[in-house]
Amino acid sequence: MTQFFAEDGEAFACTVIKIEPMTVTQIRDEKIDGYNAIQVGYGTQKKERLTKAETGHLKEISPVRGLKEFRVSAEEGKNYERGKEVDLLVFKQGDIIEVSAVSKGKGFQGVVKRHGFSGGRRSHGQKHSEREAGSIGATWPQRVLKNKRMPGRMGGDRITVKNLKVLAINPEEKLLLVSGAVPGRRGTLVEIRGI
Repeated sequence: MTQFFAEDGEAFACTVIKIEPMTVTQIRDEKIDGYNAIQVGYGTQKKERLTKAETGHLKEISPVRGLKEFRVSAEEGKNYERGKEVDLLVFKQGDIIEVSAVSKGKGFQGVVKRHGFSGGRRSHGQKHSEREAGSIGATWPQRVLKNKRMPGRMGGDRITVKNLKVLAINPEEKLLLVSGAVPGRRGTLVEIRGI
């Protein structure tokens, strides 16, 4: 993350995202597939690492690391051709987007960090219960009720952040500056969609 200063001097907290070009690997049509979408492949891959099915699917296209589909309207689908590249110029400055990615894993965490519990009081004989969960149930059901907020694994979930604004585009260095924070650590693969 960094700061971006607009022309009027307003400062924005922003995230810098490096955009690698993607190759259109398939165009889905409503008549054949039942919906309109484009399938894109990102990154590069050694040909010998592909399965036979992937090799056949990607014939006449350079091998890619992964495939992802994006729904488009029938009119938008006509703007794309199989084998052509899609770069960051599909976005414009001022566009509102949403970003999805896998958030940072934080391991096994207690209820204070994981759910925001306040913990026990720090007075009147409480000895080691500052960050404990407290009581977890009543006498009658004689079991812990479902969906009880308790300690456990935190992070590592797919998160979508909506209503982010494209502040600037740098086509030479393939950088996209987006207002606010996006999920994941440095180097995480993110999915950016226009709203």
